[in-house]
Amino acid sequence: VRRAAMLGGSLRAVASAALRGGEDAFAAFRLELFRPLQPMLASTASDAAFEWKLDGARIQVHRGEGRVRVFSRRGNDVSAAVPEIVEALGGGSPSLVLDGEALALRPDGTPQPFQETMRRFGRRQDVDALRAELPLSFRFFDCLMHDGDDLTERPAARRVEVLEALVPEALRVARIVTDDPETADTFLADALARGHEGVMAKSLDDAYQAGRRGAGWLKLKPTHSLDLVVLAAEWGSGRRRGWLSNLHLGARDPAGGFVMLGKTFKGMTDETLAWQTERLQQLEVRREGHVVHVRPELVVEIAFDGVQRSPQYPGGVALRFARLKGYREDKRPEEADAIEAVRALLP
Repeated sequence: VRRAAMLGGSLRAVASAALRGGEDAFAAFRLELFRPLQPMLASTASDAAFEWKLDGARIQVHRGEGRVRVFSRRGNDVSAAVPEIVEALGGGSPSLVLDGEALALRPDGTPQPFQETMRRFGRRQDVDALRAELPLSFRFFDCLMHDGDDLTERPAARRVEVLEALVPEALRVARIVTDDPETADTFLADALARGHEGVMAKSLDDAYQAGRRGAGWLKLKPTHSLDLVVLAAEWGSGRRRGWLSNLHLGARDPAGGFVMLGKTFKGMTDETLAWQTERLQQLEVRREGHVVHVRPELVVEIAFDGVQRSPQYPGGVALRFARLKGYREDKRPEEADAIEAVRALLP
């Protein structure tokens, strides 16, 4: 049932199909061209095949039937916003479904901030002008379908083998396979020197776990960061008077809801303050004095120096020197990091 839901069916639709047709009905829920599935997600840790971790926008490209469609992490068709990707993949055969990242690069080849890349996916009519101003590069790291063959249940090593046969090296994420720690460390250092976030460590044997975090994909980054949800914000004072500034941050509770583990007002530009003041008021559910409580819909990437025990917050932990890296509008609240991941960082 879970796999059927991940491959495009709502839980209600999957349950209804099962009641009507039993196990045979699940065959209708399979990977299909132009029907995006939930992207496989990553946990935080280490091991096996290593790839550069790009701080870009997740893309899933479907090609077949003489056309190409590009889908975002949320399954939205963003083809019109990224014509260079559509053009590069062409409309020929064989049919393909590729998983990858799109990102804007500086002239020296280092990546632009994530927020710059996401400008290409915003609501703007003049795509040609924006393309000239902010061209996108893109790299693929997985092949989920080839010539009508669903590869999601195949081992990662086989999927990458197909990818390497079909996609030129210039359009693939840099990758090595090694069991030597020094080689892996050198690969990580090279990724960081080029301005990337770190590396992904991936099992060679795992199937593609759509929409799930698992031990098969692990993030290796030299600095701590978490994807958290904004639960509330406080009106600022002094120079920040009139702006919602201090964010209340929550980690996902697997039992349901979110657990507050800290606040931050750091890392915000005037532009960010103005934007979040308007956006958070749109999500407002109630006020308590200077605190505006909001629907938990916005995901933020928070950098921090460490975790400490704290009786002040419900989760029993707090972030040290938390600061905003940026809003992740491409992520849903259910994709935020869980409170267990935060507690695991306690010294």
